[in-house]
Amino acid sequence: MQKYAFSLSFLLIFSAFSQNNVEKAVANFEKDAVNKNAEISFLAIDLQNGVNIAKINAEKALTAASTTKLFPTAVAIEVLGSNKKTKTRIYYSGEVNSKGELSGDIWIRGGGDVSLGSKYFSKETQELQFLNDWADSLLKKGIKKINGSLIADASEFGYNGTPKGWHESDIGNYYGAFAGGLNFYDNTIKLILKTYSTGSKAELIEVFPAVPGLSISNSVLAAKVQGDEATIFGGPYYLNRKITGNLPSNRDRFIVKGSMPDPENLFVQELLKSFEAKGIVVAKGTKTVRLNQLAKPNYEKDLILLFQQESKTVKEIAFWTNYKSVNLFAEGLLNLLGFNSNGDGSTNSGLKVIEDFWKDKINTSNLILNDGSGLSRLNAISAQHFCDLLKYMSTSKNYEDFKSTFPVAGKSGTISSLCKGGSGEGRVFAKSGTLNNTKSYAGYIDSKTGKKIAFAVIVNNFNCSSSEIKSKMETILNALAEY
Repeated sequence: MQKYAFSLSFLLIFSAFSQNNVEKAVANFEKDAVNKNAEISFLAIDLQNGVNIAKINAEKALTAASTTKLFPTAVAIEVLGSNKKTKTRIYYSGEVNSKGELSGDIWIRGGGDVSLGSKYFSKETQELQFLNDWADSLLKKGIKKINGSLIADASEFGYNGTPKGWHESDIGNYYGAFAGGLNFYDNTIKLILKTYSTGSKAELIEVFPAVPGLSISNSVLAAKVQGDEATIFGGPYYLNRKITGNLPSNRDRFIVKGSMPDPENLFVQELLKSFEAKGIVVAKGTKTVRLNQLAKPNYEKDLILLFQQESKTVKEIAFWTNYKSVNLFAEGLLNLLGFNSNGDGSTNSGLKVIEDFWKDKINTSNLILNDGSGLSRLNAISAQHFCDLLKYMSTSKNYEDFKSTFPVAGKSGTISSLCKGGSGEGRVFAKSGTLNNTKSYAGYIDSKTGKKIAFAVIVNNFNCSSSEIKSKMETILNALAEY
Protein backbone atom coordinates (compact mmCIF):
# COMPACT_ATOMS: atom_id res chain seq x y z
CA MET A 1 0.00 0.00 0.00
CA GLN A 2 2.84 2.40 0.85
CA LYS A 3 4.54 1.56 -2.46
CA TYR A 4 1.27 2.27 -4.32
CA ALA A 5 0.84 5.60 -2.50
CA PHE A 6 4.39 6.61 -3.34
CA SER A 7 3.89 5.75 -7.04
CA LEU A 8 0.64 7.69 -7.17
CA SER A 9 2.25 10.72 -5.54
CA PHE A 10 5.15 10.54 -7.98
CA LEU A 11 2.80 10.44 -10.97
CA LEU A 12 0.83 13.41 -9.67
CA ILE A 13 4.00 15.40 -9.10
CA PHE A 14 5.35 14.42 -12.54
CA SER A 15 2.05 15.36 -14.20
CA ALA A 16 2.00 18.74 -12.47
CA PHE A 17 5.62 19.34 -13.43
CA SER A 18 4.86 18.52 -17.08
CA GLN A 19 1.80 20.73 -17.17
CA ASN A 20 3.72 23.55 -15.52
CA ASN A 21 6.35 23.24 -18.24
CA VAL A 22 3.67 23.62 -20.92
CA GLU A 23 2.00 26.52 -19.14
CA LYS A 24 5.36 28.15 -18.56
CA ALA A 25 6.25 27.85 -22.26
CA VAL A 26 2.86 29.29 -23.23
CA ALA A 27 3.15 32.18 -20.75
CA ASN A 28 6.67 33.03 -21.95
CA PHE A 29 5.48 32.98 -25.53
CA GLU A 30 2.58 35.31 -24.81
CA LYS A 31 4.72 37.90 -23.03
CA ASP A 32 7.62 37.71 -25.49
CA ALA A 33 8.52 41.15 -26.88
CA VAL A 34 7.91 40.00 -30.47
CA ASN A 35 4.25 39.43 -29.55
CA LYS A 36 3.73 42.78 -27.85
CA ASN A 37 1.29 43.93 -30.51
CA ALA A 38 0.37 40.49 -31.82
CA GLU A 39 -2.93 38.64 -31.71
CA ILE A 40 -2.61 35.07 -30.45
CA SER A 41 -5.02 32.16 -30.32
CA PHE A 42 -3.72 28.94 -28.76
CA LEU A 43 -5.25 25.78 -27.36
CA ALA A 44 -4.02 22.29 -26.53
CA ILE A 45 -6.36 19.56 -25.33
CA ASP A 46 -5.91 16.04 -24.01
CA LEU A 47 -7.92 13.92 -26.43
CA GLN A 48 -8.30 11.09 -23.96
CA ASN A 49 -10.20 13.10 -21.36
CA GLY A 50 -11.08 16.33 -23.18
CA VAL A 51 -9.27 18.49 -20.62
CA ASN A 52 -7.62 21.73 -21.75
CA ILE A 53 -3.86 21.55 -21.21
CA ALA A 54 -3.21 25.25 -21.85
CA LYS A 55 -4.75 28.10 -23.80
CA ILE A 56 -4.47 31.74 -24.86
CA ASN A 57 -7.54 33.45 -26.33
CA ALA A 58 -8.68 30.05 -27.59
CA GLU A 59 -11.90 31.45 -29.10
CA LYS A 60 -10.29 34.44 -30.83
CA ALA A 61 -10.76 34.01 -34.60
CA LEU A 62 -7.74 35.10 -36.67
CA THR A 63 -6.29 34.78 -40.14
CA ALA A 64 -4.92 31.24 -40.09
CA ALA A 65 -3.23 30.90 -43.53
CA SER A 66 -2.78 27.34 -44.79
CA THR A 67 -3.95 25.56 -41.65
CA THR A 68 -7.35 26.40 -43.16
CA LYS A 69 -6.79 23.39 -45.44
CA LEU A 70 -7.79 21.11 -42.57
CA PHE A 71 -11.42 22.08 -43.16
CA PRO A 72 -11.82 20.95 -46.81
CA THR A 73 -9.56 17.91 -46.39
CA ALA A 74 -11.42 16.68 -43.31
CA VAL A 75 -14.87 17.22 -44.82
CA ALA A 76 -13.89 15.73 -48.20
CA ILE A 77 -12.67 12.56 -46.49
CA GLU A 78 -15.80 12.41 -44.33
CA VAL A 79 -18.43 13.31 -46.95
CA LEU A 80 -16.95 12.06 -50.22
CA GLY A 81 -14.92 9.21 -48.79
CA SER A 82 -11.19 8.53 -49.11
CA ASN A 83 -11.59 6.52 -52.31
CA LYS A 84 -13.87 8.94 -54.16
CA LYS A 85 -12.76 9.89 -57.68
CA THR A 86 -14.11 12.36 -60.19
CA LYS A 87 -14.03 12.05 -63.97
CA THR A 88 -13.19 14.09 -67.03
CA ARG A 89 -15.49 12.86 -69.79
CA ILE A 90 -14.98 13.02 -73.55
CA TYR A 91 -18.05 12.91 -75.81
CA TYR A 92 -18.81 13.38 -79.49
CA SER A 93 -21.75 14.65 -81.49
CA GLY A 94 -22.61 13.60 -85.01
CA GLU A 95 -21.58 10.37 -86.71
CA VAL A 96 -18.37 8.68 -87.83
CA ASN A 97 -18.27 7.50 -91.43
CA SER A 98 -16.30 4.63 -92.96
CA LYS A 99 -13.32 6.95 -93.62
CA GLY A 100 -12.97 7.83 -89.94
CA GLU A 101 -14.47 11.30 -90.33
CA LEU A 102 -16.59 12.64 -87.48
CA SER A 103 -19.31 14.93 -88.75
CA GLY A 104 -19.72 16.72 -85.41
CA ASP A 105 -17.66 17.97 -82.45
CA ILE A 106 -15.62 16.53 -79.60
CA TRP A 107 -16.72 17.79 -76.18
CA ILE A 108 -14.49 17.68 -73.09
CA ARG A 109 -16.63 17.89 -69.96
CA GLY A 110 -14.68 18.88 -66.87
CA GLY A 111 -15.31 17.17 -63.55
CA GLY A 112 -13.05 19.32 -61.39
CA ASP A 113 -10.08 16.93 -61.42
CA VAL A 114 -7.05 18.82 -60.03
CA SER A 115 -4.75 15.79 -60.35
CA LEU A 116 -4.84 15.71 -64.16
CA GLY A 117 -1.32 16.30 -65.49
CA SER A 118 -0.13 17.33 -62.02
CA LYS A 119 3.55 17.17 -61.11
CA TYR A 120 2.53 15.44 -57.89
CA PHE A 121 1.18 12.46 -59.82
CA SER A 122 3.37 12.42 -62.95
CA LYS A 123 6.99 11.88 -63.80
CA GLU A 124 8.87 15.06 -64.63
CA THR A 125 8.36 16.09 -68.29
CA GLN A 126 5.56 13.50 -68.61
CA GLU A 127 2.79 15.63 -67.11
CA LEU A 128 1.03 16.17 -70.45
CA GLN A 129 1.39 12.60 -71.70
CA PHE A 130 -2.30 12.00 -70.99
CA LEU A 131 -3.14 14.28 -73.93
CA ASN A 132 -1.25 11.98 -76.29
CA ASP A 133 -3.01 9.02 -74.70
CA TRP A 134 -6.35 10.64 -75.47
CA ALA A 135 -5.33 11.09 -79.11
CA ASP A 136 -4.39 7.40 -79.26
CA SER A 137 -7.76 6.46 -77.77
CA LEU A 138 -9.50 8.45 -80.47
CA LEU A 139 -7.52 6.71 -83.21
CA LYS A 140 -8.30 3.30 -81.73
CA LYS A 141 -11.98 4.18 -82.03
CA GLY A 142 -11.44 4.90 -85.71
CA ILE A 143 -11.69 8.68 -85.63
CA LYS A 144 -9.07 10.32 -87.88
CA LYS A 145 -10.74 13.60 -88.75
CA ILE A 146 -13.11 15.89 -86.87
CA ASN A 147 -15.14 18.10 -89.16
CA GLY A 148 -16.27 20.20 -86.23
CA SER A 149 -14.37 21.57 -83.21
CA LEU A 150 -12.79 20.53 -79.95
CA ILE A 151 -15.00 22.09 -77.28
CA ALA A 152 -14.03 22.47 -73.61
CA ASP A 153 -16.77 22.71 -70.99
CA ALA A 154 -15.83 23.65 -67.42
CA SER A 155 -19.18 25.32 -66.75
CA GLU A 156 -20.41 23.03 -63.98
CA PHE A 157 -17.73 24.51 -61.71
CA GLY A 158 -18.41 28.12 -62.68
CA TYR A 159 -16.13 30.87 -63.93
CA ASN A 160 -15.72 32.96 -60.81
CA GLY A 161 -11.93 32.68 -60.71
CA THR A 162 -10.17 33.22 -57.40
CA PRO A 163 -12.08 33.19 -54.10
CA LYS A 164 -12.83 36.37 -52.17
CA GLY A 165 -9.92 37.85 -50.23
CA TRP A 166 -7.02 36.68 -52.41
CA HIS A 167 -4.43 39.41 -52.83
CA GLU A 168 -3.37 40.70 -56.25
CA SER A 169 0.27 39.92 -55.43
CA ASP A 170 -0.68 36.24 -55.08
CA ILE A 171 -3.07 35.43 -57.91
CA GLY A 172 -0.60 35.79 -60.77
CA ASN A 173 1.83 33.34 -59.17
CA TYR A 174 1.64 29.54 -59.29
CA TYR A 175 0.33 29.26 -55.73
CA GLY A 176 -2.50 31.65 -56.65
CA ALA A 177 -3.85 29.45 -59.46
CA PHE A 178 -7.62 29.05 -59.21
CA ALA A 179 -9.42 25.71 -59.51
CA GLY A 180 -12.21 25.15 -62.00
CA GLY A 181 -13.96 22.44 -63.95
CA LEU A 182 -11.00 21.70 -66.23
CA ASN A 183 -7.61 21.77 -64.53
CA PHE A 184 -4.28 20.46 -65.78
CA TYR A 185 -0.56 20.89 -65.21
CA ASP A 186 -1.43 22.31 -61.77
CA ASN A 187 -2.96 25.27 -63.68
CA THR A 188 0.59 26.60 -63.93
CA ILE A 189 2.58 28.26 -66.68
CA LYS A 190 6.36 28.49 -66.59
CA LEU A 191 8.10 31.72 -67.53
CA ILE A 192 11.67 30.94 -68.53
CA LEU A 193 14.04 33.89 -68.21
CA LYS A 194 17.72 34.45 -68.94
CA THR A 195 19.68 36.79 -66.70
CA TYR A 196 22.91 38.64 -67.35
CA SER A 197 25.10 40.87 -65.20
CA THR A 198 23.82 42.36 -61.95
CA GLY A 199 21.54 45.33 -62.55
CA SER A 200 20.64 44.40 -66.12
CA LYS A 201 17.17 43.47 -67.30
CA ALA A 202 16.31 39.79 -67.51
CA GLU A 203 15.20 38.39 -70.86
CA LEU A 204 11.96 36.42 -71.15
CA ILE A 205 12.77 33.62 -73.59
CA GLU A 206 9.84 31.20 -73.33
CA VAL A 207 6.43 30.53 -71.79
CA PHE A 208 5.31 26.93 -71.30
CA PRO A 209 2.66 25.92 -72.08
CA ALA A 210 2.42 28.73 -74.63
CA VAL A 211 -0.70 30.84 -74.00
CA PRO A 212 -2.21 32.28 -77.21
CA GLY A 213 -2.57 36.07 -76.95
CA LEU A 214 -0.67 36.37 -73.67
CA SER A 215 1.05 39.76 -73.18
CA ILE A 216 3.77 40.00 -70.53
CA SER A 217 5.34 43.22 -69.27
CA ASN A 218 8.76 42.27 -67.95
CA SER A 219 10.79 44.47 -65.60
CA VAL A 220 12.76 41.75 -63.79
CA LEU A 221 16.37 42.63 -62.96
CA ALA A 222 19.40 40.43 -62.39
CA ALA A 223 20.64 40.83 -58.83
CA LYS A 224 22.85 39.33 -56.15
CA VAL A 225 20.09 37.11 -54.79
CA GLN A 226 20.04 33.38 -54.12
CA GLY A 227 16.67 32.45 -55.55
CA ASP A 228 13.38 33.54 -57.03
CA GLU A 229 12.41 37.02 -55.84
CA ALA A 230 10.09 37.77 -58.76
CA THR A 231 6.35 38.37 -58.56
CA ILE A 232 3.81 37.89 -61.33
CA PHE A 233 0.70 40.07 -61.44
CA GLY A 234 -2.43 39.27 -63.42
CA GLY A 235 -5.95 38.08 -62.73
CA PRO A 236 -8.12 35.17 -63.89
CA TYR A 237 -9.14 35.23 -67.58
CA TYR A 238 -6.98 38.29 -68.33
CA LEU A 239 -4.23 37.87 -70.89
CA ASN A 240 -2.07 40.67 -69.52
CA ARG A 241 0.67 39.73 -67.05
CA LYS A 242 3.38 41.78 -65.37
CA ILE A 243 6.48 40.28 -63.84
CA THR A 244 8.68 42.32 -61.50
CA GLY A 245 11.42 41.75 -58.92
CA ASN A 246 14.85 40.15 -58.96
CA LEU A 247 16.46 36.91 -60.08
CA PRO A 248 20.02 35.60 -59.65
CA SER A 249 22.53 37.04 -62.12
CA ASN A 250 24.06 35.14 -65.03
CA ARG A 251 21.58 32.30 -65.34
CA ASP A 252 20.92 30.80 -68.78
CA ARG A 253 17.54 29.44 -67.81
CA PHE A 254 15.61 30.41 -64.68
CA ILE A 255 12.00 29.27 -64.27
CA VAL A 256 9.40 31.45 -62.58
CA LYS A 257 6.01 29.77 -62.21
CA GLY A 258 2.76 31.64 -62.69
CA SER A 259 -0.96 30.87 -62.76
CA MET A 260 -2.78 30.02 -66.00
CA PRO A 261 -5.09 32.85 -67.08
CA ASP A 262 -7.70 30.45 -68.49
CA PRO A 263 -7.17 26.70 -67.87
CA GLU A 264 -10.31 25.73 -69.82
CA ASN A 265 -9.05 27.42 -73.00
CA LEU A 266 -5.41 26.38 -72.67
CA PHE A 267 -6.50 22.80 -72.00
CA VAL A 268 -8.28 22.50 -75.33
CA GLN A 269 -5.45 24.32 -77.15
CA GLU A 270 -2.92 21.77 -75.84
CA LEU A 271 -5.25 18.90 -76.70
CA LEU A 272 -5.47 20.19 -80.26
CA LYS A 273 -1.65 20.13 -80.50
CA SER A 274 -1.59 16.51 -79.38
CA PHE A 275 -4.30 15.55 -81.85
CA GLU A 276 -2.51 17.26 -84.73
CA ALA A 277 0.80 15.64 -83.76
CA LYS A 278 -0.92 12.25 -84.07
CA GLY A 279 -2.32 13.16 -87.48
CA ILE A 280 -5.90 13.84 -86.34
CA VAL A 281 -7.37 16.73 -88.32
CA VAL A 282 -9.68 19.17 -86.51
CA ALA A 283 -11.34 21.26 -89.20
CA LYS A 284 -12.82 24.04 -87.07
CA GLY A 285 -10.25 24.41 -84.29
CA THR A 286 -11.14 24.93 -80.65
CA LYS A 287 -13.95 26.51 -78.64
CA THR A 288 -14.83 26.87 -74.97
CA VAL A 289 -18.20 27.26 -73.32
CA ARG A 290 -17.08 30.48 -71.62
CA LEU A 291 -15.32 32.25 -74.50
CA ASN A 292 -17.85 31.26 -77.15
CA GLN A 293 -20.87 31.57 -74.85
CA LEU A 294 -22.07 28.11 -75.80
CA ALA A 295 -25.11 26.43 -74.33
CA LYS A 296 -24.27 23.25 -72.46
CA PRO A 297 -25.64 20.22 -74.32
CA ASN A 298 -27.67 17.42 -72.81
CA TYR A 299 -24.72 15.06 -72.58
CA GLU A 300 -26.67 11.91 -71.77
CA LYS A 301 -29.32 12.48 -74.44
CA ASP A 302 -27.60 14.27 -77.32
CA LEU A 303 -23.96 13.12 -77.18
CA ILE A 304 -22.11 9.81 -77.12
CA LEU A 305 -19.48 9.06 -74.49
CA LEU A 306 -16.15 8.17 -76.08
CA PHE A 307 -14.07 7.58 -72.96
CA GLN A 308 -13.36 9.11 -69.56
CA GLN A 309 -10.36 9.76 -67.35
CA GLU A 310 -10.56 9.15 -63.60
CA SER A 311 -8.88 11.44 -61.09
CA LYS A 312 -6.71 10.37 -58.20
CA THR A 313 -8.61 9.57 -55.01
CA VAL A 314 -9.72 12.13 -52.44
CA LYS A 315 -7.22 10.64 -49.98
CA GLU A 316 -4.34 11.02 -52.47
CA ILE A 317 -5.28 14.61 -53.26
CA ALA A 318 -5.83 15.42 -49.57
CA PHE A 319 -2.38 14.01 -48.80
CA TRP A 320 -0.59 16.48 -51.07
CA THR A 321 -2.96 19.26 -49.98
CA ASN A 322 -1.69 19.02 -46.40
CA TYR A 323 1.76 17.50 -46.93
CA LYS A 324 2.97 20.15 -49.37
CA SER A 325 0.23 22.73 -48.78
CA VAL A 326 -1.05 22.77 -52.37
CA ASN A 327 -3.58 25.59 -52.66
CA LEU A 328 -5.03 24.35 -55.95
CA PHE A 329 -5.79 20.95 -54.44
CA ALA A 330 -7.52 22.48 -51.41
CA GLU A 331 -9.73 24.59 -53.67
CA GLY A 332 -10.38 21.59 -55.89
CA LEU A 333 -11.58 19.50 -52.94
CA LEU A 334 -13.77 22.39 -51.82
CA ASN A 335 -15.29 22.67 -55.30
CA LEU A 336 -15.80 18.92 -55.52
CA LEU A 337 -17.79 19.01 -52.27
CA GLY A 338 -20.17 21.50 -53.82
CA PHE A 339 -20.40 19.63 -57.10
CA ASN A 340 -21.08 16.33 -55.36
CA SER A 341 -23.79 17.96 -53.25
CA ASN A 342 -25.82 19.79 -55.88
CA GLY A 343 -24.01 19.82 -59.22
CA ASP A 344 -22.55 23.27 -58.53
CA GLY A 345 -18.76 23.15 -58.19
CA SER A 346 -18.28 26.78 -57.22
CA THR A 347 -16.40 28.02 -54.15
CA ASN A 348 -19.58 29.23 -52.45
CA SER A 349 -21.29 25.91 -53.04
CA GLY A 350 -18.39 24.04 -51.42
CA LEU A 351 -18.27 26.44 -48.48
CA LYS A 352 -21.98 25.78 -47.86
CA VAL A 353 -21.29 22.04 -47.64
CA ILE A 354 -18.53 22.66 -45.08
CA GLU A 355 -20.79 24.96 -43.08
CA ASP A 356 -23.62 22.43 -43.07
CA PHE A 357 -21.30 19.60 -42.09
CA TRP A 358 -19.86 21.32 -39.02
CA LYS A 359 -22.83 23.31 -37.76
CA ASP A 360 -24.14 20.53 -35.50
CA LYS A 361 -20.75 19.01 -34.67
CA ILE A 362 -18.67 21.92 -33.39
CA ASN A 363 -19.23 25.48 -32.21
CA THR A 364 -18.90 27.50 -35.41
CA SER A 365 -19.44 30.91 -33.80
CA ASN A 366 -17.11 33.50 -35.38
CA LEU A 367 -15.84 30.97 -37.93
CA ILE A 368 -15.46 32.68 -41.32
CA LEU A 369 -14.28 30.78 -44.41
CA ASN A 370 -13.92 32.34 -47.85
CA ASP A 371 -11.78 29.65 -49.46
CA GLY A 372 -10.35 26.20 -48.84
CA SER A 373 -6.64 26.96 -49.01
CA GLY A 374 -6.21 29.80 -46.53
CA LEU A 375 -4.89 32.25 -49.09
CA SER A 376 -7.84 34.55 -48.35
CA ARG A 377 -7.00 37.28 -45.84
CA LEU A 378 -10.71 37.43 -44.95
CA ASN A 379 -10.84 34.05 -43.21
CA ALA A 380 -11.23 34.00 -39.44
CA ILE A 381 -10.56 30.78 -37.49
CA SER A 382 -9.75 30.22 -33.83
CA ALA A 383 -7.60 27.65 -32.09
CA GLN A 384 -10.84 26.34 -30.57
CA HIS A 385 -12.30 25.77 -34.04
CA PHE A 386 -9.24 23.79 -35.08
CA CYS A 387 -9.12 21.72 -31.90
CA ASP A 388 -12.83 20.96 -32.15
CA LEU A 389 -12.28 19.74 -35.72
CA LEU A 390 -9.25 17.68 -34.68
CA LYS A 391 -11.11 16.19 -31.72
CA TYR A 392 -14.07 15.21 -33.92
CA MET A 393 -11.81 13.62 -36.51
CA SER A 394 -9.92 11.68 -33.81
CA THR A 395 -13.14 9.73 -33.15
CA SER A 396 -14.02 9.24 -36.82
CA LYS A 397 -13.65 5.95 -38.67
CA ASN A 398 -11.59 8.01 -41.13
CA TYR A 399 -9.13 9.24 -38.51
CA GLU A 400 -6.12 7.29 -39.77
CA ASP A 401 -6.73 8.41 -43.35
CA PHE A 402 -6.99 12.01 -42.18
CA LYS A 403 -3.94 11.91 -39.92
CA SER A 404 -1.88 10.28 -42.68
CA THR A 405 -2.14 13.52 -44.71
CA PHE A 406 -0.21 15.46 -42.05
CA PRO A 407 3.54 16.01 -42.41
CA VAL A 408 5.68 15.01 -39.42
CA ALA A 409 7.81 17.49 -37.49
CA GLY A 410 11.51 17.18 -38.21
CA LYS A 411 10.83 14.48 -40.78
CA SER A 412 8.66 15.41 -43.76
CA GLY A 413 6.63 17.86 -45.80
CA THR A 414 6.25 21.50 -44.89
CA ILE A 415 7.35 20.89 -41.27
CA SER A 416 10.50 18.89 -41.99
CA SER A 417 12.57 21.49 -40.10
CA LEU A 418 10.08 22.05 -37.25
CA CYS A 419 11.28 20.80 -33.82
CA LYS A 420 14.33 19.26 -35.51
CA GLY A 421 16.42 17.70 -32.76
CA GLY A 422 13.79 18.57 -30.14
CA SER A 423 11.24 16.52 -28.25
CA GLY A 424 8.61 17.25 -30.89
CA GLU A 425 10.57 15.62 -33.69
CA GLY A 426 8.61 12.64 -34.96
CA ARG A 427 5.80 13.33 -32.46
CA VAL A 428 4.11 16.41 -33.93
CA PHE A 429 1.77 15.78 -36.88
CA ALA A 430 0.68 19.19 -38.08
CA LYS A 431 -0.46 21.45 -40.88
CA SER A 432 1.49 24.68 -41.08
CA GLY A 433 0.35 28.08 -42.29
CA THR A 434 2.34 31.13 -43.38
CA LEU A 435 1.36 34.53 -44.76
CA ASN A 436 2.86 37.96 -44.20
CA ASN A 437 2.74 38.50 -40.41
CA THR A 438 0.79 35.26 -39.96
CA LYS A 439 2.12 31.94 -38.64
CA SER A 440 0.10 28.95 -37.54
CA TYR A 441 0.24 25.24 -36.79
CA ALA A 442 -2.56 22.80 -36.00
CA GLY A 443 -2.56 19.06 -35.57
CA TYR A 444 -1.85 16.16 -33.28
CA ILE A 445 0.95 15.32 -30.84
CA ASP A 446 1.79 11.86 -29.55
CA SER A 447 3.59 12.77 -26.33
CA LYS A 448 6.44 10.85 -24.74
CA THR A 449 4.15 9.84 -21.87
CA GLY A 450 1.59 8.30 -24.22
CA LYS A 451 -0.90 11.15 -24.30
CA LYS A 452 -2.81 12.05 -27.46
CA ILE A 453 -3.02 15.81 -27.87
CA ALA A 454 -4.77 18.11 -30.30
CA PHE A 455 -3.40 21.64 -30.58
CA ALA A 456 -3.58 24.83 -32.61
CA VAL A 457 -1.54 28.00 -32.43
CA ILE A 458 -2.17 31.09 -34.58
CA VAL A 459 -0.28 34.37 -34.39
CA ASN A 460 -1.03 37.50 -36.41
CA ASN A 461 1.07 40.68 -36.56
CA PHE A 462 4.15 39.47 -34.68
CA ASN A 463 7.19 41.73 -34.67
CA CYS A 464 9.90 39.44 -36.03
CA SER A 465 10.71 37.18 -38.95
CA SER A 466 8.67 34.09 -39.77
CA SER A 467 11.61 31.86 -38.89
CA GLU A 468 12.02 33.54 -35.49
CA ILE A 469 8.36 33.17 -34.51
CA LYS A 470 8.56 29.56 -35.64
CA SER A 471 11.46 28.87 -33.26
CA LYS A 472 9.49 30.44 -30.41
CA MET A 473 6.48 28.25 -31.22
CA GLU A 474 8.73 25.20 -31.16
CA THR A 475 9.28 25.73 -27.42
CA ILE A 476 5.56 25.15 -26.84
CA LEU A 477 5.40 22.15 -29.16
CA ASN A 478 8.43 20.51 -27.56
CA ALA A 479 6.89 21.04 -24.12
CA LEU A 480 3.66 19.42 -25.28
CA ALA A 481 5.63 16.49 -26.66
CA GLU A 482 6.98 15.91 -23.16
CA TYR A 483 3.63 16.40 -21.43
